[in-house]
Amino acid sequence: MVEIGKINSLEILRSTEFGLFLDGEELGDILLPKRYVSKNWSPGDTVEVFIMLDSEDRLTATTQKPLAMVDEFAHLRVVACTGIGAFLDWGLPKDLLVPFREQKIKMGEGQSYMVRIYLDRASNRIAASSKLDKFLDQTEAQFEPNEKVDLLICARTDLGYKAIINGTHWGMIFHNEAFQPLERGRRIDGFIKQIRPDGKIDLALQKPGYEKVTDLTEIILNHIKAQGGFMPVTDKNSPEEILALFGVSKKTYKKAIGALYKKRLIEFSDNGTKLAGK
Repeated sequence: MVEIGKINSLEILRSTEFGLFLDGEELGDILLPKRYVSKNWSPGDTVEVFIMLDSEDRLTATTQKPLAMVDEFAHLRVVACTGIGAFLDWGLPKDLLVPFREQKIKMGEGQSYMVRIYLDRASNRIAASSKLDKFLDQTEAQFEPNEKVDLLICARTDLGYKAIINGTHWGMIFHNEAFQPLERGRRIDGFIKQIRPDGKIDLALQKPGYEKVTDLTEIILNHIKAQGGFMPVTDKNSPEEILALFGVSKKTYKKAIGALYKKRLIEFSDNGTKLAGK
């Protein structure tokens, strides 16, 4: 089934002076304009293309890929505000419309917003909405504590950062869990910390509890071995340096280092940490 607003693999039917006509199955023949055509292609070949409507509302194909596709969330910049809504830069020559009715707050030119890209089934036009709630699952989440999930950072609040979990539910990363700057639109791995009685979900960027420390001890040991048995890192290094090296907070790092020391796997010196016996 050919899907508007997504990447499709379509067969080339014939060549014309305007470009190639592709087999759009139930949607009919779809033109791939000449500027996107490779000289190596010929009828019978299959090509990967993005399907959308052109400025005259005709189905058209392009080999260009947008920053996000239908049914995806994205952080996009407004390039123009008009009498019908705001237009977003989504990486294609034809900008993406956010109708006024789909703007949670009035959008301003030059500003960036989190949006959901959707297909208007009545017109087959691709559009976007900043009213994210209506695209998320309102039923009780079925996540398990400590479960690894994909997060999309959407907003900073007084409590922390709101994130979309696996594209389906809202969650919160509290400030004490966010040991690194989190920009809107960033995609990052995270973990379910807990699901509260009211259904709200608390998130963590590191695997909770002892399991997190255990994983980190292996990472630290491997790092020291790769450096020839010594690394110039002590407890005097800054949190930023620890984050850059191991991707964790300094507090978590110190717990892992302490666990390695208790097992007599490492030794400390004034200028670093080394494998025991080195």
